[in-house]
This record gives sequence, C-alpha cells and structure tokens, in this order.
Amino acid sequence: MATTSSPSEDTPAQVPEPSENSGSPESSHTPGSVKKPSREVLSSSGLLGRIRSARSALDRGIDWAERRRQADRDFRLHWESDSGEDVATKPTTPPVSTTHVRVAPSVSFPETVTTRSTIVDSLPSWLVRGGLGAWLGLGIIIVIGLIFYATSQVIPVFIGLFMALVFTSILQPMVNLFARVMPRYPATFLALLTTIGAIAGLVTYVVASVTSQWSSLASQFSDGLDTIMDFLEHGPLHLTQQQVYHQLQVWLRQGQHYLQSNAPSLASEVVSNASAVVDVLTVLALALFVTIFFLASGGKMWRWFLNELPATMRESTHRAAGAGWYTFAGYARGTVLVALTDAVMAGVFLQLVGIPLAAPLAVLVFIGAFIPIIGAPLAMIVAMVVALASGGFVTMIVVGVGVAGIGQIEGHILQPLIMGRQVSLHPVVVIIGVALGTYAAGLLGAIVAVPLISVAWSVYSELHTKDAPVTGELPAYSTREE
Repeated sequence: MATTSSPSEDTPAQVPEPSENSGSPESSHTPGSVKKPSREVLSSSGLLGRIRSARSALDRGIDWAERRRQADRDFRLHWESDSGEDVATKPTTPPVSTTHVRVAPSVSFPETVTTRSTIVDSLPSWLVRGGLGAWLGLGIIIVIGLIFYATSQVIPVFIGLFMALVFTSILQPMVNLFARVMPRYPATFLALLTTIGAIAGLVTYVVASVTSQWSSLASQFSDGLDTIMDFLEHGPLHLTQQQVYHQLQVWLRQGQHYLQSNAPSLASEVVSNASAVVDVLTVLALALFVTIFFLASGGKMWRWFLNELPATMRESTHRAAGAGWYTFAGYARGTVLVALTDAVMAGVFLQLVGIPLAAPLAVLVFIGAFIPIIGAPLAMIVAMVVALASGGFVTMIVVGVGVAGIGQIEGHILQPLIMGRQVSLHPVVVIIGVALGTYAAGLLGAIVAVPLISVAWSVYSELHTKDAPVTGELPAYSTREE
C-alpha cells in the first residue's frame, strides 16, 4: 500500500481536477490544474492583425476563466455531496486512497475571495466583454479628441498640408503625363507653371469682362433699382417713394452711428485682418512648397516612412493609406471637375438669358461647388439678385430656376458619374458631417468634413473584414403580449 504525507500549510495543495467519469474524490482535480491557453503565434500582420490577435486572445482568456470557474464549482459540489458538509465554510480533508499513489490533500476555501483574478473569473462573460469594449471605445474617443486638439493648435499648418494634398491629387495625373518624356522634377515645375498660367488667364478674362461691361452695368442696375421701387410702390407692400427713402436714411444713420461708436474696435479688426492676409500668403507658400516635394518625390517619402515602421505593420499601413489616398484624390479631382462643369453650364445659361457679369457669376458658381450644401445656394442667390437688378422679377425667377436645375444635374448625374466609386456616402452622413464641421471649425470645417469622413470610411472598409450580408426578408418586429 502506498503511503502519503500531509503537506505543510505553506505549500499550496495540488489536487487533481474532478473527472466526469469518476465519482471518487481520489480521481478528482482542483481548478488550479486547469492550464491557461498557450499564446499562439500571430499569423496576421499589421495593425488589423494585431487587433484580431488581441480579440482572439481576449476570447481565449474569457473562455479559460469560464472553464476555471465551472471546474471550481464542480469541485465544490463534488466534495460537498461526498462529505455532506459545506466546504465553503468548513475545511474538508478527503479520505486517503488505498488504490492510488496520488491522493487529494486537505483543501480549504475561504469565505471571501479577495484576489482580483477570482473576482474577474466570477463575473459573467458578457459583462467582461462589455467592460473591455467600453474601455476600448473610451480610449479611441480620447485619441481622436487629442488629435483634434493638436490640430486646432496648428490650424495654419493643417490648412497648408490639406491644400498641398488637394493640389497634389489634382496635378498628379498631369505630372505623370509629363514625366513620360522628362525627369520628375522638371515635369513637376512644368505642371505647376501650366496651372498657374491657366488661373491667371481665367482671372484676366473675368476682369476684362467686368471692365468692358462697366458702362452698361451702371444703366442696367439703375433700371433695376427703378423696377424694384415700382414694385414696392404698386406691389402688395404699397410703400411710397418717400417711405422707402426715409427707411434708407434711417439705415444710413444707424450705420454711421455704429461706425462712430465702434471705431477703435473696427480699426483693430482691420489690423488683425491685415495680419490674416499675411497668414494666408504664408499658408499658400507652405502649400506650394510641400506640393512640389509631394509631386516630385512622394513615392520615395512614402517608402521611407514604411521602412521606419515594424515589418508586421507595413502591409496593413500601406493598404489603408492607399485606400485613403484613392478616396481623397477621387474626391478632390471629382469636385474640381464637377465645379468646372457647373461653372461652364451656369456661364452659358446666364449669357443666353442676357444677365450681365456672366463670367464673374460663373466663377462664383465654381468656387461655391467646393463648399458642400451651402455653396450652390449662395451662388444662386447672388445670381438672382444680379438678375433682379438688371432684368426684373421675371428674369430673376428664370435665373433661379436655371441655376437650381444645374444643381440637380450636378447632384443626380455628375457626382454619381464622376465620384460614384471613390466616394459613396449617404446624404444624411454628408449633412451631419458638414453640420459638425461647421460647428467645430466654421467654414473650414464645412469644407474638410466630407473628404475626411470619406477617407476614414475607406480606411475602415479596407481594414475591416465584413461578415456575410443579411439576405432575404427581415422578420417583422412585434411586441410580446402579456
């Protein structure tokens, strides 16, 4: 017969784990014998692989905790049913086995478990998963908040880099075309000079059209004011000419009083605006300088950045950045092409209707196309005011309907055709993003909101592995009747 010695109090008891097929305490094991799952070698690479591996490790840890808790419960129930006593409050010593060499020494269970691991193991798995998910979400929100805070501290630099990315995405096809017959740097400078020349020619044409129509514009606007005065007198308002002039004088006096009472603040604002002009020139210089290097050696710069990253992160980072750049470049090029098409259609339409300043108004439509949601309506309002002053109410209505029709062509034909593959955001997402951007950063936020949201969504779609889509008809929702 094998003999056994009782272990000391300082030595932790090694009790075998209870077996499902054995009913004797000699063949049972303690929960401590349940081994933790071994750490598997991460097969995924990059940031997405790390996230998946961390999630898999978390699931394995939770499953191990569940198995350990179940084993502990089975062990307690086994000893309690075998001895007829409550082992949670009274130490129990199993009988000595006469047929096995290894026996179960005395094991005691404290009334209150104070270790952190035991407390976590005793929690439901859904609570553990929810808590870890909440902490992960909170960490992501904190990181995003820190990024926005850091960006808000260097707004001019952010604007310069954003403009450089826009210029790079627009000029990159032209540079690639020129680079087929010349080195990269000369191709970059040739593309920049071509673009600057085109912009200078457009500005010259607008200025020349305004100066050539200046004499006729004065008479047309005078006739338009007479038309407005006639409407105020004989229209539904029934205002006399004296009442209108009196109201205009009141507004002029109020304006003079405001200027006199706020002269110091207005002077300081003018000085600050002068410094803002310097900031604008600085931002443009920064954007132009960065654009040159992005176009000439952007591939080398990106390769250097990838080489500085760990090897496991390079593939996923390159795929995410490629998806983001594809979306951003498609949005920038598509917006320019849509704006140019809108401007051409608006200019031709205004010229056919006989509206003066058709070319400047077309340029205004071109600029308004870069401001989501509010840019096109503002351009339409200005065009309608010019039409009212030059041609009357009928002309104003015709111009309003025509510009609105151009906007419908843009939204339903041009944008889906040009930017359908690169940018596919729901209109609700666009409106909410523009509203949040406007609230956070004014006009700048409204301009950058849509491309940033598009880039973020494309990166997420590239790194995220989608499950099988829901097919068939969804079941109808019904409340349970009591």
